[in-house]
Amino acid sequence: MSTVSKSQNPEADPRVKAVFDDIRTTRKSDFINNMWLYLAFDPDLLEKTWGEVKAVMATPSALDPVVKEMLYIAVSVTNGCSYCAHSHTAAAKAKGMTTEQHADLMRVIALAGKTNQLAVALQLPVDAAFDADAEPR
Repeated sequence: MSTVSKSQNPEADPRVKAVFDDIRTTRKSDFINNMWLYLAFDPDLLEKTWGEVKAVMATPSALDPVVKEMLYIAVSVTNGCSYCAHSHTAAAKAKGMTTEQHADLMRVIALAGKTNQLAVALQLPVDAAFDADAEPR
């Protein structure tokens, strides 16, 4: 259950309508998902959040769009965000993530979770070789 109520007519606010129109144009879809529908309770937060998402996820960069979505899945799983894990898994599949890639991703997430927990439990010191500021040897 949500902590805010979804507006019955969010696009009555011109700022919300502008963001929703940009989402539709950017994604080439009429679907506005719940993240944006519920964020519409605060047009300023909606605008800023969409702007960041668009800049990182929808703008061509050094990372392939499927890789970006797979990274988003991994972080969402780590943070326990079921909504984001579902939405970005769907996005990754829509952008071409294969069943094999999804399975590999699950193995990497599981392994990273385990080894991260071991490193934290052991309170391991960081190797000097991994320090970007260290003098080259």
